[in-house]
Amino acid sequence: MTHTDTEIEWTACELIEQVPGKVSGKPIVIGTRILPDAIVDSYDLGETLEELREGFPALSVAQIKRLIEYAHNRRRLASNP
Repeated sequence: MTHTDTEIEWTACELIEQVPGKVSGKPIVIGTRILPDAIVDSYDLGETLEELREGFPALSVAQIKRLIEYAHNRRRLASNP
């Protein structure tokens, strides 16, 4: 399974908000314009946590880890209904 096989339902994640008119109403990390899929997709393509932290300095390593964990758990649940 690749990252494009399953769309993540981000609204249940405590780090995510959707604001009409902000990034076209897409799910974003609270207080930012960062799309969580960008973080998870980059990680899945081989970026390290440190590289992600450098690329997204507004986020802590703990936040980045939580987003990755959340996405991977949701994908696992979707593939094993």
